[in-house]
Amino acid sequence: MDYPVIAKQLLDHLGGKANIQALAHCATRLRLALKDDALIDEAAIESLEGVKGQFKVAGQYQIIFGSGIVNQVYAEMAKLTGMTEMSTSDVASAGADKQNIVQRAVKGLSDIFVPIIPAIVAGGLLMGLFNVLTAQGLFIDGQSLIDANPGLADLASMINTFANAPFVYLPVLLAFSASRKFGGNPFLGAALGMLMVHPDLLNGWGFGSASVSGTVPTWNILGLEIQKVGYQGSVLPVLVSAFILAKVENGLRKFIPSVLDNLLTPMLAIFITGFLTFTLVGPITRDVGFMLGDGLNWLYDSAGFVGGALFGFIYAPFVITGMHHSFIAIETQLLADIAVTGGTFIFPIAAMSNVAQGAAALAVGFSTKDIKLKGIAVPSGITALLGITEPAMFGVNLKLRYPFIAAITGAAVSSAFITLFNVKAQALGAAGLPGIISISPDKISYYVVGMAISFAVAFGMTILLGLRAKAKQNTQALA
Repeated sequence: MDYPVIAKQLLDHLGGKANIQALAHCATRLRLALKDDALIDEAAIESLEGVKGQFKVAGQYQIIFGSGIVNQVYAEMAKLTGMTEMSTSDVASAGADKQNIVQRAVKGLSDIFVPIIPAIVAGGLLMGLFNVLTAQGLFIDGQSLIDANPGLADLASMINTFANAPFVYLPVLLAFSASRKFGGNPFLGAALGMLMVHPDLLNGWGFGSASVSGTVPTWNILGLEIQKVGYQGSVLPVLVSAFILAKVENGLRKFIPSVLDNLLTPMLAIFITGFLTFTLVGPITRDVGFMLGDGLNWLYDSAGFVGGALFGFIYAPFVITGMHHSFIAIETQLLADIAVTGGTFIFPIAAMSNVAQGAAALAVGFSTKDIKLKGIAVPSGITALLGITEPAMFGVNLKLRYPFIAAITGAAVSSAFITLFNVKAQALGAAGLPGIISISPDKISYYVVGMAISFAVAFGMTILLGLRAKAKQNTQALA
């Protein structure tokens, strides 16, 4: 491929250099924020060599090139535009004025949670490894690996400690990331997070039993009783407190003299926000968070396979809107409270949806005679099976429509199956074939069967619907 030529043609079809506000790329897509979307020549872009699809979402215009190719095209585009130091966050910020309030809220959650995902993934996968070592009958009938090899007991204990750390101190990670997003000092945010998990407080996971027994410790300040309870594993209280901290900090700076700023602003910001956290924000948002998590689990448990089928059916449409990023907050809460929830049911359903999208794209690739479409469908289908669905979804399935219908149907059927057997993940990761390492050890077989169902239904339906579409076209041609 002649990347300089492709980049020059692409720039022309985008309305020229003057129309580009921001430019960056991710693993497979060129991401742009444009001043005027009306100047885009989509038909011309579609015909460019290497282009596998295009779409607009959350104020951004994204062009799918695929892994490796996108880096080369971006490099040439950066030379032509002079935009060499931009990130995907810069593009998102530049396109924010085109987003509605829901899209902005979802982007805000994504900006907070995405940076801490590696820590959550590491903890979750280590938790899965601990479960592999301690699960009864997984490898040896009637015994765990620890029972058969007692020398591994301390290793398992060490792994368990490592696994729990990101969740026990989740408020520190969250408060740091959220404070930075809300425009505050992230290190003050981290200090607030540390305050919320201080060892002098009652551990948040022991709050329920202490409430029942009436042994919740309190501060008694001039007749006002404030519960001394930590927020280990909490999400909502931390987000709200971090938001308040950023506003208090920036508000104080408006009237505190600059000579006293370094002394008074951090102290007052932490004291005021900490006091509000333990008196109002924490108790209220903790109860709301509990109700949210309990409500989702109730829906999952009570609606059974019907609820699972519905969630699987709508997951891909959520991905199209970008709203699937909001699930990160819910999954984090479910994983943080894994002793009660057993893990997250969202991740396995997302994996079923991704596998179905990949299967549908592969079916198109194996059945079409169009060389360019085949060249897009097969690699993007394989990529989707590994957890990255955008090339398959936007480049093939949505464009032809019938593969997308087959994919969401396959996702619904397979999600119903795994819900029936209560398949949950103990970690986040690549939602697809590699996701097997994130699943509870005793549910892995059901997860594998679920993926097989997802693949078979989506692949088979795509072939059948494709034959029907072709027959309909032939009939219209004859008429």
